[in-house]
Amino acid sequence: MTIKTSDRLSKIKPSPTFELAQKAKEMKAAGRDVISLTLGEPDFDTPDHIKAAGKKAIDEGFTKYTPVPGIPELKDAIRHKFKEDNGLDYARDEVMASTGGKQSLYNALMASVNEGDEVIIPAPYWVSYPDMTLLAQGIPVIVECSDKDGFRLNAEALKSAITDKTKWLILNSPSNPTGATYSQDDLRKIADVLVEFPHVNILSDEIYEHLTYEGFVCVSILQVAPELKDRTVIVNGLAKAFSMTGWRMGFAAGPKEIIAAMTKVQSQSTSNPCSIVQKAAITALTEPRDFLDGWIAKFKERRDLVWERMNEIPGLTCYKSEGAFYLYPNCGAFINKKSPDGIVINSDADFVSYLLESFEVAVVPGSAFGLSPFFRISYAASVDELNRACDRIREACASLS
Repeated sequence: MTIKTSDRLSKIKPSPTFELAQKAKEMKAAGRDVISLTLGEPDFDTPDHIKAAGKKAIDEGFTKYTPVPGIPELKDAIRHKFKEDNGLDYARDEVMASTGGKQSLYNALMASVNEGDEVIIPAPYWVSYPDMTLLAQGIPVIVECSDKDGFRLNAEALKSAITDKTKWLILNSPSNPTGATYSQDDLRKIADVLVEFPHVNILSDEIYEHLTYEGFVCVSILQVAPELKDRTVIVNGLAKAFSMTGWRMGFAAGPKEIIAAMTKVQSQSTSNPCSIVQKAAITALTEPRDFLDGWIAKFKERRDLVWERMNEIPGLTCYKSEGAFYLYPNCGAFINKKSPDGIVINSDADFVSYLLESFEVAVVPGSAFGLSPFFRISYAASVDELNRACDRIREACASLS
């Protein structure tokens, strides 16, 4: 007799980005020339001074349990980051570290959402927001954001979505999967709505804040609306801007009561983040980030290349993102078309499957992010790979009739 899984598990699905990335790896292992543009993972190495801090921690035997929310020195480094980058002041009991930004988000939802509470999630969204809400027995309320509006949530749509059951609004800027960002004016309009509804809290995912282009400066909603501080949790981490995806270090800041509750959740799940990574994180958060200038220049070059090439393909249109390392082309013109072997493209998922099986390019369908018919390209890859992928996508589109 097999072990029966919980009912709550039936409500969620595995991460589609990781599933597609794994399928691409399996196809490559089988000898196929697959170009994978699936995972949101920088292709740069972790900077040497951060790696050195981790090695030093090992050599000095810093390998034991620590306080659940992180050692005091790391908490101070997190506070330093918020002060220097965002002009926000937090006390030690208002910040915590976790095993990745994902765990910080999960901690917040598990610590606060009761059965039936609603969480407003603008779409396209990062794939985990709705499923984490469901695991917390909450109700995801999806608000679609058009590419004509730059994939941004507008104040009117937000106001229409709020009910007396609304617990959280999740904001993500720059966005995964679109790279869209919110300006100060955008955030002020959203904040003005939230002021009217004091029962709505804000969960602000800012993990891509340092990856922006053309001089765009990412701002936190609290820099625009400090009056919302007592009901805002900011989540961030080192995975993206520091190319530390595998190190697993995230952090959060918010009112001490919710941080204490999040710490309680973490104490019964993973306990403290890796002790070694905590030491490396202190270095990352407190030392200069000169390496980012070169990385951002390369990301911008890649974004411009892929954006131009996507818009040159008849039938595809693509919004030019302001941040992160994603583009989100619209493939609606190819719905109901047929592949050379007679298969009908009924959805963006079909389109993505066609690209992978017939042209060996792995991307993620818009349905995974709650808005179709689109697909996500991660341009965290070499220029050569991106050019070859674009060539194949052009050929794939031209082959549909």
